[in-house]
Amino acid sequence: MTPAAPAYRRLSVEERRSQLLDAALSLFAHRVPEDVSLDDVAEAAGVSRPLVYRYFPGGKQQLYEAALHSAAEELRHCFDEPHDGPLLPRLARALDRYIAFVDQHDAGFSALLQGGSVVETSRTTAIVDGVRRAAAEHIYSHLGVAAPGPRLRMTVRMWITAVEAASLIWLDEDKQPPAEELRDWLVEQFVAVLTVTAARDRQTADVVHGALAAAT
Repeated sequence: MTPAAPAYRRLSVEERRSQLLDAALSLFAHRVPEDVSLDDVAEAAGVSRPLVYRYFPGGKQQLYEAALHSAAEELRHCFDEPHDGPLLPRLARALDRYIAFVDQHDAGFSALLQGGSVVETSRTTAIVDGVRRAAAEHIYSHLGVAAPGPRLRMTVRMWITAVEAASLIWLDEDKQPPAEELRDWLVEQFVAVLTVTAARDRQTADVVHGALAAAT
């Protein structure tokens, strides 16, 4: 007897939308947004262009922003590390996830952070800024600081900017040095910038003598 063909299952609205977003994210991971068309997304998802428009009537801009939201949620979780054990190993694990995301999304990550895309708007900028702010809040929490002062806030946000810049340069340098070396260097940079700020700010000095001292 000829085996019966598997029964066709119609995707739910959420499943179909997720399928289209996964296809878009896969394309944005390797090509800058302006080089990705709706036809490309439809082909990657194995559906028709009209179906893509049915779920994203705003066209490419709406699809890009939805994909960006999805990627941003993943990035936000990178620094969501349990508060167990010493601080620096926690930070290293968070950076491992961050660098893995950068590695997997490659050109898409570059387009996301470098800006200048034809699909960039105030909304997409706000999405990216939200990721930075969420990362900073996670770091304050790991430092045990509920109300960071201006110098500590500036130091942490400067370090997050340095992580982003280092990630972009890492991609431009063919992902050299190895990811583990990049991670360790970024952890050392974190300690270094906090130590410099500690010489000028009592709150940061308390952090260095408390959370960081206990982590070494």
